[in-house]
Amino acid sequence: MKRKYFGTDGIRGKVGEAPITPDFVLRLGFAAGRVLASQGKQGERPAVLIGKDTRISGYMLESALEAGLAAAGVDVLLVGPMPTPGVAYLTRALRLSAGIVISASHNPFDDNGIKFFSGEGAKLPDNIELAIEAELDRPMQTRKSSGLGKARRVDDAAGRYIEFCKSTFPSSLDLRGMKIVLDSANGASYHVAEPVLHELGAEVVAIGNRPDGMNINHLCGATNPAALQKAVVREAADLGIALDGDGDRLVMVDAKGEIYDGDRLLYVIAADRRRQSLLRGGVAGTLMSNFGLEEAFAKMRIPFARAAVGDRYVLELLKKRGWQLGGENSGHIVCLDRHTTGDGIVSALQVLAALRGGAVTLAKAAAGLMLYPQVLVNVAMRERFDFSADPVVKRAVARAEAALKGKGRVLLRASGTEPLVRVMVEGRMQRTVERWAQEIADAVRIRAELR
Repeated sequence: MKRKYFGTDGIRGKVGEAPITPDFVLRLGFAAGRVLASQGKQGERPAVLIGKDTRISGYMLESALEAGLAAAGVDVLLVGPMPTPGVAYLTRALRLSAGIVISASHNPFDDNGIKFFSGEGAKLPDNIELAIEAELDRPMQTRKSSGLGKARRVDDAAGRYIEFCKSTFPSSLDLRGMKIVLDSANGASYHVAEPVLHELGAEVVAIGNRPDGMNINHLCGATNPAALQKAVVREAADLGIALDGDGDRLVMVDAKGEIYDGDRLLYVIAADRRRQSLLRGGVAGTLMSNFGLEEAFAKMRIPFARAAVGDRYVLELLKKRGWQLGGENSGHIVCLDRHTTGDGIVSALQVLAALRGGAVTLAKAAAGLMLYPQVLVNVAMRERFDFSADPVVKRAVARAEAALKGKGRVLLRASGTEPLVRVMVEGRMQRTVERWAQEIADAVRIRAELR
């Protein structure tokens, strides 16, 4: 069954435009409440946790969701600003029916979205999302007053999540003597990430920790690490940590200001776990994972497999293989022995544990990985078209693959959240990669405009 509203990461869009409008979100809350009520035990009232990032539109959407859920007879627990993985943890810890996050992750402040977690703290199964979509097409029928849901605020939510994050760091280690610059992207982690690092012993210099409702992800955070690079060098810090707006993505910077993306951080964690004989099975990446990462794992005899782009697909692959570690080069890292979902703070702690346990710097820990030059070009288009079947695009791709002579990759994919085609070319020579990425992108753009 084709999805009408749900994408790879919930429902997302520009605030005030369908589907991110108060009336739709009210109906979404009601539909989700009806589905959750049907999934629960007979006579047991469902309870749902709602968290959000720091976007100004979160207040409006939170109220609409709360009203819809209550109208369906679902109790609501409100935690205010909370990282997406924090909502996943609290949903599971409090034994609730589901968790809902109001966030558009790394997008600008005038976007927003809704994503759901199951009672186990995992992304909702496809059949539940489809059931919610089906319920959205039915008219709302508010429960009688005696059956309406109630709402309350969870006052100790931040403290609970802080303690959980700290528990994922080895008790035999600490961060004393480390100076860390932390960039919370003016997002959902602004009040929880710093206490985690500070209470583990680090000296923390915090930036991107003054949200005003409109500065989330603006020139800061994991998608804009330039401010972090400058701050690390200026403060003579040991390293820097950047999270994105909803706290599930991680980028780090070493003492010289060099950026370490998700591939390099995944390598550091995997190599350390292999050193300690703690790596169960292999490592999952995505179609965008650098070929150098695959080569490095092959040399270490660590199995490696690629999933479709998106952390939900990494999770699916890990569960299918019975593995625990995976991630994306964008900075989503999943450590299933620590959490049920990707978590920027928890992932950072796993990297820090590798550095402290091995008594190495970030640069030294990642030295065994040589990344191939990789160029990504985003091609915007008015409407989607089947670029994979277009003869002109296919010829451009074939020419690029012939030029790379088996020492690189070409990948075209449609974005799951934006009207874009992403063209990625990877190879040994930067100039060659840039040339072919642009040539293929031009072919896609021209063919899209002729339609």
